[in-house]
Amino acid sequence: MHSILVVDDEPNYQIVLSELLKDEGYEVFTADSAEAALPLLRTTDLDLVLTDMKMPGMDGIEFLKKIKEFDPELPVILITAYAEVERAVEAMHLGAFTYLAKPFSNRQLLANAARAIEHYSLALEVRRLKQEVSPRAGFAGMIGKSPSMQTVYQLIEKVAPTGSSVLITGESGTGKELVARAIHFLSDRKDAPFISVNCAALSETLLESELFGHEKGAFTDAISMRKGRFELADGGTLFLDEIGEMAPRLQAKLLRVLQEKVFERVGGNQTLHADVRILAATNKDLKDEIERGTFREDLYYRLNVIHIHLAPLRERRDDIPPLVTHFIGKSGKNLGKQLDLSVEALRLLISLPWEGNVRELENTIERAAILCEDNTIRPEDVQPDGGCRRGNRQWSETLDLGQFIPDNLTLNEIMDGIEERLVRRALEEADDVQARAAEKLGLSKSLLQYKMKKYHIQRKKSAN
Repeated sequence: MHSILVVDDEPNYQIVLSELLKDEGYEVFTADSAEAALPLLRTTDLDLVLTDMKMPGMDGIEFLKKIKEFDPELPVILITAYAEVERAVEAMHLGAFTYLAKPFSNRQLLANAARAIEHYSLALEVRRLKQEVSPRAGFAGMIGKSPSMQTVYQLIEKVAPTGSSVLITGESGTGKELVARAIHFLSDRKDAPFISVNCAALSETLLESELFGHEKGAFTDAISMRKGRFELADGGTLFLDEIGEMAPRLQAKLLRVLQEKVFERVGGNQTLHADVRILAATNKDLKDEIERGTFREDLYYRLNVIHIHLAPLRERRDDIPPLVTHFIGKSGKNLGKQLDLSVEALRLLISLPWEGNVRELENTIERAAILCEDNTIRPEDVQPDGGCRRGNRQWSETLDLGQFIPDNLTLNEIMDGIEERLVRRALEEADDVQARAAEKLGLSKSLLQYKMKKYHIQRKKSAN
């Protein structure tokens, strides 16, 4: 329950305001003067102060100054007579949340009270995070408090001491390599190498050489023998990122390593032993790839002994404030300055879709840290870069909205209706193959699935 302090020297007005706020579920404290209210600031956990401007003794302006000395974030709403509006504006410059000029409606009062309390809650969250945020110990810098992240932490702790292979899935930018590093550093292999290979970054030939090494003369540029990542990771962990991009021929060689723990360098005939734990990650649905014939089913089950899935950031918005705080601290340290974050900027950051997930959020904060003025990150500093996203919209310039959109709908209702229709049409045209429909819409497959769930579009079992 949120608490509000009402300060007014008129008993009847004080009672009216108190009863109105109590009816809305607030806990209300009252005082008939600023002097009487000051002790309550120190002894009561308040979320809002509602005070008259003109009172005997200490007036509303002086009272506001005292409140801001005690707690700069605590919101204060001033009640003024029409003739006092100029002084109310002065109070706004001193930190008042807003003012209400008499006469005002109950609706105005309640709406402003709710907005002020929400603002204060976010400000307290920012303050708390600055004091408390830190990467979870032993989890390779992972940050997050959402239920889905707690599940990830628990799985990491359980699987790390084992030697089992782990398949880590999730959209790009969700932190799959951090999970792999956490598993390694919590295992008994922590003192041995952790080596990461991005399977999508190299051609088939180069990836084969990178993984298994090569003998001198194995191919044109092989001027000397070179050890591969399996040899270099001996006794440790090999992380294969974007495993879904690996060519079928290399999948067969990898399967052999997983089954028999042996391999040969490219161009060589000496069989080498590999004491390596394999962790793999992908942003693809490997079951779809199996259906297409691009990924081996036997390899999938060898890799997927333990499955850890990272939810996209838009599905775990509780993690955005601690991540933002962490990235602000990181950017501030790199830039050599003390950065601050406005409550409005945090509110905007929480509301954005973050299709690029944690990586996009980090990049946004880094950019904002460089470009912000007065070392304070504001909403305009974290706006998505829309300069290159406008696309070709000439088709919309002659669109007659009145022909097909009812006048009584909100913008969100209109956009949801259009989006649902486009998703359904894309799925129909793609014969319900989700990967194909996602590509047509310019979405990731996981984002398409999110929208299907949002609009209650059932997945057809015969497809995919």
